[in-house]
Amino acid sequence: MLGILAAPIKADLNLTDAQFGAVGGLAFAMLYSFLGVPLALLADRTRRSWVVAGSLAVWSGFTALCGTALSYGQLFFYRLGVGVGEAGGVAPSYALIADYFEPEKRARALAIYSLGVPLGLAGGALAGAYLTSWISWRAAFIVMGAIGLLLAPVMLLLVRDLPRAKMSETAPSLFSTFPIVARKPTFWLMAFASSCSSLCGYGLALWTPSILIRSFGLDLLSTAHFFASLLLIGGTFGVFAGGWLADRLGTADRRWYARLPAIAWLVTAPFFFAGFMASNLKVAWLLLLVPNALNILWLGPVTTAVQHLVPRALRSTASASFLFINNLIGLGVGPLLMGAISDGLKASYGAEALRYAATACLGFYLLAALLMFVAVGRLRNDWVKEA
Repeated sequence: MLGILAAPIKADLNLTDAQFGAVGGLAFAMLYSFLGVPLALLADRTRRSWVVAGSLAVWSGFTALCGTALSYGQLFFYRLGVGVGEAGGVAPSYALIADYFEPEKRARALAIYSLGVPLGLAGGALAGAYLTSWISWRAAFIVMGAIGLLLAPVMLLLVRDLPRAKMSETAPSLFSTFPIVARKPTFWLMAFASSCSSLCGYGLALWTPSILIRSFGLDLLSTAHFFASLLLIGGTFGVFAGGWLADRLGTADRRWYARLPAIAWLVTAPFFFAGFMASNLKVAWLLLLVPNALNILWLGPVTTAVQHLVPRALRSTASASFLFINNLIGLGVGPLLMGAISDGLKASYGAEALRYAATACLGFYLLAALLMFVAVGRLRNDWVKEA
């Protein structure tokens, strides 16, 4: 929702592109990345569903507070709070799902969970645009935060952990868990490959609506429809296809859990470039549909592979270690980097500066593909079989 509301927020609070990029990425990523590991340890030692529900309540409360911000400093602080809450959401959720589904169905299950990414981006864009057009951008944050607060107790009531015998007594500490994954080359290759992809992905998620407004001349609601349609069609297809293909191909050869994302990222970069540089809006939509499917295809395969680099009791902590690297680099750097490059290019390119800043960062997708192709040859050796 933050990305679609960039123009009214920047105008109201008098922010530069770099400041808005820091609010959209760095402010969220700082505590989100660092607190993910201890909250995952807590989830492994207690109940994962409790940690997720509590986190939902915290991030929803701070989302609502974003609508009350009167300055850059206040908005930055509230985004820190959103990051604190969301830090306890993803890694324990991965582990919960991995407990519920057998290995041959796990990538599909995690891919279905990851549909929250394109559905959330699309829903946030539409809800934010309409609430802003009807009331104000502040009301959009307050309303969506309130909905999350109402959902937190529902989550607590409906989601149950599977029994884990004496897990609170046997769950290892971070100091014994992290060395297990740190000794595996596949972990580092997948973490840095995903980080490079996320650097572009998070940056484009925040800035694509502004590119559509500045370079293609769309208004707020037209931008929301354009952006949401790409995510609802391309994004949902890509996420689910990644999980389905990984399970189907990975049953015979586990290396496909790494090979699929590498191929997808290799194709993503040139299609994003062609779409952003297109002069015709219809052509741009068709070109951008492809990378919006492929750039998040990795979610199911890679998150599944990370689950299989460690024994079952360590899954939340292993996921959090992976997410720490992915989010600190991808989310912390991507939106801010694109905003800073845009500010630097404004004197020469004016409104087109943001489009050129986004395309300049697409090379990170190619680097992500290269690192993941290297991981392909190592994945089988580092895979931990189910007990």
